[in-house]
Amino acid sequence: MEDRWTPEHVLSLAPDAPSRKAATKLSAPAPWSGTGCDTASASAAVWGECRGSGSTPYRVVVDLTGPAYRCSCPSHKFPCKHALALLLRWSAGAGEPAPAPEWAADWLRGRRDRAEQKAAREAGPGPAAPDEASLLAAERRRERRAARVAAGASELEARLADQLRGGLADAPSQGYAGWADVAARMVDAQAPGLASRARELGAVPSSGPGWPSRLLEEYGLLHLLATGYRRVDALPEPLAATVRARVGFTVDAAELLRGPRIRDRWLVLGARDGADERVPIRRIWLRGSETGQDALLLSFGRPGLAPELALPTGLLLDAELAFHPGARPLRAVLGTRFGAPVPPPPAEAVPAGLTLDAALDAYGQALADDPWLESWPVALHQVVPSPTAHGWELADHSGPLSTAIPVDRRGTPDAALWRLAAVSGGRPITLFGECGHRGFAPVTAWYPDGPRIRTLGVAA
Repeated sequence: MEDRWTPEHVLSLAPDAPSRKAATKLSAPAPWSGTGCDTASASAAVWGECRGSGSTPYRVVVDLTGPAYRCSCPSHKFPCKHALALLLRWSAGAGEPAPAPEWAADWLRGRRDRAEQKAAREAGPGPAAPDEASLLAAERRRERRAARVAAGASELEARLADQLRGGLADAPSQGYAGWADVAARMVDAQAPGLASRARELGAVPSSGPGWPSRLLEEYGLLHLLATGYRRVDALPEPLAATVRARVGFTVDAAELLRGPRIRDRWLVLGARDGADERVPIRRIWLRGSETGQDALLLSFGRPGLAPELALPTGLLLDAELAFHPGARPLRAVLGTRFGAPVPPPPAEAVPAGLTLDAALDAYGQALADDPWLESWPVALHQVVPSPTAHGWELADHSGPLSTAIPVDRRGTPDAALWRLAAVSGGRPITLFGECGHRGFAPVTAWYPDGPRIRTLGVAA
């Protein structure tokens, strides 16, 4: 691997704004020593030692093929500020090609050995076939859970019918407590998806003007999901898989990777960190250069510990993906990687974008396949961000008539939107994000005068 990443690629890996700021400050030459790299071999890596507050410098090594990180500092962030600073120094040209020191080589060797063992397991005959007793026990467990979920779905339908018969006037006074007991019963029924949607109903009456219409919409979607599960065996398999996933049934990643995979050169479109029930979650979007297939990778952390998977926005990753089944496959599992992420050629550096009308059509088509879909990933071409009296919007002037879509402000801080306006400077830009019924949530922008990127998921 010869091409070094740009600072934008490196900073797109930052888990939060403080990490970006600290890494930029720490990338000065003064605290670093023993910096080197090996980008010619299959195990491309960069390493160095960073002087901290203690007597012993922190030892930092980055496996560029992951990327994966090892630092002796006590930080729980992935990557930590030292790993980011090391990559920033490497992107600026620091770090001469050299053999890795023993402490870095040991860690890299261990990663390589584990990867080879995993590849050998995947290429082998696979797990031994379970005996008949184990198969019968597993089938009984599936049947018991299916019966519990079906009972929970029926109870939920009855509760929704009661709410409609009683009217919506009392909904504001019920608040969260009115649906907390229903959510708890759905958890007992082993239907976490139904529980989550039921829990969210308590927040709708306090969501501002027009809440009765929104509450009725949510009632309808939840009723449709509960009814769909009770009749899941009669649905076409792709739609049945979508219903099961929305209800809360999961598919084991190892099982998915034993099935069909799609190998492509995947452009990393962007990433955004958030939390689901206090569990940190990182969403990473990809697009296949050959297939044009969009993909979403989810990486989960633990309370107080960030997710480990991080891919630099704007780079190409040669890898295999296995997709979760569904009417509109999007979520995927990352399989075998064939080298480190690399900068794309200029012709592929900026993703092909859609007009605003075409993006709304794409979301509508996805929604027809999955009625419970909140949003759909799209890249917009030639849009201009601007603040208005009613909030931020994205305007498309490419057609005979100018059209606009509001910006979904959830997860997008004011500072990010003003940076977006600064990137545009009033000129049309390419913008990746999620298009949904609340508007467009921007994630990554490409500068109008070249392939430079600006990530918007992390506030400066």
